[in-house]
Amino acid sequence: MQNNKQTPILDNLQIADGNNLPVMEHFYTLQGEGYHQGKAAYFIRLGGCTVGCHWCDVKESWDAQAHPLMSVAEIATAANQYAGRIAVVTGGEPLIYPLDKLCHALHQAGMHTHIETSGSYPLSGNWDWICLSPKKFKAPLPDVIAAANELKVVIFHPSDFAWAEQYAALVSPNCKLYLQPEWSRAEQNTPLIIEYVKKYPKWCISLQVHKYMNIP
Repeated sequence: MQNNKQTPILDNLQIADGNNLPVMEHFYTLQGEGYHQGKAAYFIRLGGCTVGCHWCDVKESWDAQAHPLMSVAEIATAANQYAGRIAVVTGGEPLIYPLDKLCHALHQAGMHTHIETSGSYPLSGNWDWICLSPKKFKAPLPDVIAAANELKVVIFHPSDFAWAEQYAALVSPNCKLYLQPEWSRAEQNTPLIIEYVKKYPKWCISLQVHKYMNIP
């Protein structure tokens, strides 16, 4: 599986069985976005992405081969060193990889498992919270849409509001709905989102407060 976005080599047996994963970074911080904003969480950012959003703020995560492999046991042990009990698996696009073994190891360590995904690959893993952030560049799959606990749509252009409504109509009735300004256009788009949420209060606004507060 190769394209111009440097997709991971999933025929590498070290990765394909889910026992080892390319980890760009892992760190303890606060969740800065969405429903769990402000909570202590251990972030596990996997390398590798085929979605390729032009406004992505972690483009260095795209090339999976640029990041070292860690075993799921090592990842879970690192997460378990901290008091916070939330482990957030993000990327890149984490669902490129089979994540059942990672989820099991994290649960064995007493962690609540959260994932942040575009939903463009089949769902794997046993998740306590699924944040779906769909992208126009590669549509989410129906199984991920149905399982989402949180829909977080990044607003880059005013036309994105109508696009967000398309997915709001597809997620479950209990799914939390968030609109988030793309960081480089936050100044002009945040007022638009505020007015939109006032008009359509089923939505909430999500801000990247970790960036405002300079929290890693």
